[in-house]
Amino acid sequence: MTTREPETAAPPGTLRVRGLTRRFGERTALAPLDLDVGPGGITGLLGPNGSGKSTLLRCLVGLVRPDAGEVWVDGVRLAGDGLAVRRRVTYSPGELACYGGLRADAHLAWLLDGRGREALRRARELCEAFELPLAKRMRTFSHGMKRQLFFAAALAPRVRVRLLDEITEGLDPTKRGAVHELLRADAAAGTTILLSSHHLGEVQRVCDRMVFVRDGRLVSDEAAAAVRRHSRELLRVGYEPGADLAPVAAAARRAGALEAREHGGRLTLRLAGDDPRAVLAALCADPALPRPRRVEYGELSLEDLFGELYGEEAC
Repeated sequence: MTTREPETAAPPGTLRVRGLTRRFGERTALAPLDLDVGPGGITGLLGPNGSGKSTLLRCLVGLVRPDAGEVWVDGVRLAGDGLAVRRRVTYSPGELACYGGLRADAHLAWLLDGRGREALRRARELCEAFELPLAKRMRTFSHGMKRQLFFAAALAPRVRVRLLDEITEGLDPTKRGAVHELLRADAAAGTTILLSSHHLGEVQRVCDRMVFVRDGRLVSDEAAAAVRRHSRELLRVGYEPGADLAPVAAAARRAGALEAREHGGRLTLRLAGDDPRAVLAALCADPALPRPRRVEYGELSLEDLFGELYGEEAC
């Protein structure tokens, strides 16, 4: 990494990334990427597989060394092996590797080695709340049980920054809801959380901000409220296969739609506001136009929304 100090070092409780780059052979996992997160709140990190999300998180804690760029985490500059940063944050990896022969309570203690007795006590309480059998060997744990144990270890220490990669992957809806409640309480206490997730409903429920990446580049960085507002400006209308949608798009524009885009027998309309009734009335009033078979409004998933707004798939 470069040794030049940034113009302004990140204050405590924040993440600051400037020009972060990482290549694996001929493949660029992270293009020069800039990002600021915190203090406080939950930021969702979204993107398709291979977009660079996990590589970014690993770089932030020094597990993967960047080829270029600068990182500041909780007021500390990432340097060397990243130990100074890892002392100040917690990290839950997306890919889990466990010592199958260890009992779960011993594995938890190993994960929290150096974090103090209070952190271990809190982690055990969290595991008990998750009903994890701490006396059993890790080889007997399901994927979801392992995920919960790693999450408990990441949530237990009192730190200002947490980096969480796919923490609810493999969990049932009840356990996922419990994790969401814990995250909200942690953020309300002032913790900065960067959360990578493939559960798009998850980021809708818990995140204050959404950062979209693709091919290692920042595509969009918006407040969650702004993303939800965008969803109310999109109207999708489905038709029978083979229907001629060109006159439908023209009618929608005359009725006030700002943009009309056709894809696979579906017309996506960008509205001037958040009331689709005038456009829908125009599409249904003209008998010469094909009849709509499906209408979607206001409930687009983030996956659909990301595709419509940025021409990409979110996951």
